[in-house]
Amino acid sequence: MPFNLPILLTWLRIVAIPLLIALYFLPAAWATQYERDLFATLIFIAAALTDWADGYLARKLDQTSAFGAFLDPVADKLMVAAALLVLVQLGRTDAIVAMIIIGREITISALREWMAKIGAAKSVAVSMLGKVKTAAQMAAIPLLLYHVPLFGIDVREVGNWLIWIAALLTLWSMGYYLRMAWPEIAKRTADKA
Repeated sequence: MPFNLPILLTWLRIVAIPLLIALYFLPAAWATQYERDLFATLIFIAAALTDWADGYLARKLDQTSAFGAFLDPVADKLMVAAALLVLVQLGRTDAIVAMIIIGREITISALREWMAKIGAAKSVAVSMLGKVKTAAQMAAIPLLLYHVPLFGIDVREVGNWLIWIAALLTLWSMGYYLRMAWPEIAKRTADKA
């Protein structure tokens, strides 16, 4: 297993997950709700920044690896899933939103793994639609974690709109990836018949 700066950043993202969750289980005397929300927001934003940084550094320093390519999306999906579950627990987003986003991630990850196994991974490569979905999601989650007005802006309301937009884009992008994979799925199904 290679170890370099980009992989270290990815591991830090994974280590941050239990920290984000643990904030909400601290005794009430240790932190106010505002402090929990603030630190959870900062942890999530730092994780999002390391997600950008590890990919950039891996390319810039020519330290890309198969292990890094595997670990990076796993870290992303775990962080987003953990944050969504915290938000559901806090009553700041609907369980259906979390189910749509987490379910799509599981489905597309399995689809990509299967497509790679049959040598057709390029059919389900990351699209611009997936990137827009990720951007909406990564903007919504810290706003919902922070939850209090910022510079006179109701970030909770903005976060709610963005998370629903992310959920709709999630469904749309899942449909797109399934449509791109459908010729291979149909071919493999016909070959078995």
